[in-house]
Amino acid sequence: MDKVHKLITDRWSPRAFDDRAVDYDKIHLLFEAAKWAPSSRNAQPWRFIFATKEMSDYKVFIDLMSEVNQQWASTAPLLVMPLAQVISTYKNRPNRLAFFEAGMAVGNLLAQATAMDLMVHQMSGYDHERAKETLVIPTRYEPMTIMAIGYKGEPAKLPSDVAAWEQRERTRMEISKFLVQGKCK
Repeated sequence: MDKVHKLITDRWSPRAFDDRAVDYDKIHLLFEAAKWAPSSRNAQPWRFIFATKEMSDYKVFIDLMSEVNQQWASTAPLLVMPLAQVISTYKNRPNRLAFFEAGMAVGNLLAQATAMDLMVHQMSGYDHERAKETLVIPTRYEPMTIMAIGYKGEPAKLPSDVAAWEQRERTRMEISKFLVQGKCK
């Protein structure tokens, strides 16, 4: 029997990142992968805002995060915020597929990152409203997450309570818990 591809099963969301920079060719490849995601009318209703540690906006991203996320995410050399275009340019109406399609772009980015031995941890623990204002996000877009991206680091360098999350077993629920045949009951 075939197995789930290694790019999917090897994807992991660590909190420990090495401080080694991600070079710009690799950053470009992440977004090149994202652009190939499918979208209705080929609208590609996503945008990405990024900052590396060398950029002044890196601190802006960190300041948007919850204190808990700041503890570990500040070690990642690359931070990315995907945006979903919730108001379509097609007839200027709500785009009910925006998060779905932007999520597929993020999925492509995750697979590409895994193929390049990069780790990605997505987080929702940040101030969404302040992000819209601080990062000057147009009203037709909604921020989704902040992604910390980099090479795997040493959990021992994290605060002990955060490091404990790195040591726990990776699990997924059984398919029978989320797969429904026919009607949802």
